[in-house]
Amino acid sequence: MRGEGLPVIETQGLTKIYGMGEVEVTALDRVSLHIDRGEFVAVMGPSGSGKSTLMNILGCLDRATTGTYLLDGDDISQFDRAQQAAIRNRQIGFIFQSYNLLARTTALHNVILPLLYHRDGGHPVAERVERGREMLALVGLEDRLAHQPHQLSGGQQQRVAIARALISDPVLILADEPTGNLDSRSGEEIMSLLHRLHDDGRTIVMVTHNPTIALHTDRTITLQDGRVDSDVRNGDRRSPAPLEAKT
Repeated sequence: MRGEGLPVIETQGLTKIYGMGEVEVTALDRVSLHIDRGEFVAVMGPSGSGKSTLMNILGCLDRATTGTYLLDGDDISQFDRAQQAAIRNRQIGFIFQSYNLLARTTALHNVILPLLYHRDGGHPVAERVERGREMLALVGLEDRLAHQPHQLSGGQQQRVAIARALISDPVLILADEPTGNLDSRSGEEIMSLLHRLHDDGRTIVMVTHNPTIALHTDRTITLQDGRVDSDVRNGDRRSPAPLEAKT
């Protein structure tokens, strides 16, 4: 059962050190933060600030060296690799800048792929297909079920990726530069879709280097040298400045 009333994300003293002996790099330095259920949060910072490391740990793709990470009330930092993989598959939805879709595979089958890896044997085929159809309809691609990635625009591919992120009804959506490969119009469409998901109660954490994109969210957490440099509330996220055209 999900931790009702608890933060979706809570970290205490999260530290990540790469290397051994005399050559060590501290990518995260005692990061403590919490993100409540239903929040839409941007994580910003210059290259080397630790934002990618933080996202990898929050997404159970990496482990902290020290500190604790609670996801929906569960202490993920105590889980082994198999347990973290199960959490990653069931409770976290990923949206990547480069979409990460399988080539020569239809939109529908890209979307339902996470259901094939559930440790309980997965869902019946008919149930998986129906769920995939529902998710593609949710992102406005009900007429693109059989299209492969090369037959879709960048914005449509990102919509497929968002549908895939939603297929397991995750407690957390992690978006890594979701508009980074898109033109300004497609980027606006993707941000509008993320707003809709947020309005439906989804918890979204988004990495971005673009302050204009960050203004779409409730909060902006800025990292610097592996530490939280600032954590600020944004204004009216429904009226942000237009996205800058991709160059």
